[in-house]
Amino acid sequence: MAMTLKLEAIEDLPRTPASDVKKLGWRGVMRAIGRTGKVVVTNHNEPEAVIIPAEEYDAMIRALHEAGAKNDSALDDLRHRFDERLASLQAADAGDRLRALMQGPARLRGKVKAGASH
Repeated sequence: MAMTLKLEAIEDLPRTPASDVKKLGWRGVMRAIGRTGKVVVTNHNEPEAVIIPAEEYDAMIRALHEAGAKNDSALDDLRHRFDERLASLQAADAGDRLRALMQGPARLRGKVKAGASH
């Protein structure tokens, strides 16, 4: 079942004291979650735990894995580009190409800006 992941700040979630959780029992807690979607259990008005439906937890884990996969893909691309450039520098003619580049005229693209006023 596809689920839209909506994350809220812990301060914005409905709260219930731990004493109510004990008093209402598990069924009472699950009824509250059915009404509100999630519940922050507090102890002396401080958040102690967040109870969420299993579906929402699974959606959070999937979103984290997808975000990690995107980061891994971007890192792999960056690593590949770096390895290509490094291989170019390690080629047998790299020194000759660098000397030829340094001996030739500079090619400037755009305007040259120099000095403290630019």
